[in-house]
Amino acid sequence: AVSQARPDPPFAPLKEDGPNEVRELAHAFNGMQARIADLIGRRTQALAAVSHDLRTPMTRLRFRAEDVADPALRAALVSDISEMEQMVEATLSYLRGEAADEPARPIDLVPLLETIVNDARDQGRDASLDAPQSLVLTGRLIALKRAVTNLVENAIAYGGCAHLSLKAEDGQAVLTVRDEGPGIPDEQLDMVLEPFVRLESSRSRATGGVGLGLTIAQTAVLNHGGSLVLANRPEGGLSVTIRLPKGGPETN
Repeated sequence: AVSQARPDPPFAPLKEDGPNEVRELAHAFNGMQARIADLIGRRTQALAAVSHDLRTPMTRLRFRAEDVADPALRAALVSDISEMEQMVEATLSYLRGEAADEPARPIDLVPLLETIVNDARDQGRDASLDAPQSLVLTGRLIALKRAVTNLVENAIAYGGCAHLSLKAEDGQAVLTVRDEGPGIPDEQLDMVLEPFVRLESSRSRATGGVGLGLTIAQTAVLNHGGSLVLANRPEGGLSVTIRLPKGGPETN
């Protein structure tokens, strides 16, 4: 069952006293705040319902596809279902936002990056890591892993490889992910960070996604008080540079 709980208002209600104009303004502000909180609560409920309800029919479809006798048709059906599952998960992840309830704690980035790179290599992908023995910062492990994984997958899908380098600089952890692909037109570098935006060249079943990988990565980095910058490399390819404060995300 989906919880009916509503989130706490983002701000404490204003006192509705004083002159008439002030009371009316405070009343209007409190009403607006209550409506925003209600909308957020309804969106959370809808996401929980979608997350639960969509997985069940897709799982049934996957089982039924295995009973298809034609190998080519079966493979096509399984591929379509997998694509649907990936799109649903990516969209739900974006709409949920990075796990706000995940506690920030000390994380050594080096083993985290090694795991991501080794997973890519195990799949026969071209990935490498240049990093110090250890670089610890305060952060949210799941959010950071998702962000870097998205960047690595994008680099491999569109640039053929993912070369990661990590260093400490001015109290920050600086991670660069480079590829050797065609890059992105300069006028579209900012646009591709927007949700659901895909370049025309990525609109293929082999590489095209739902257009949320970079958006989710940037959201996670911003939530840590960091920055994410895309740039075309002079020698060819794209570089994505993440800067994260070693002190970690600010908490209320």
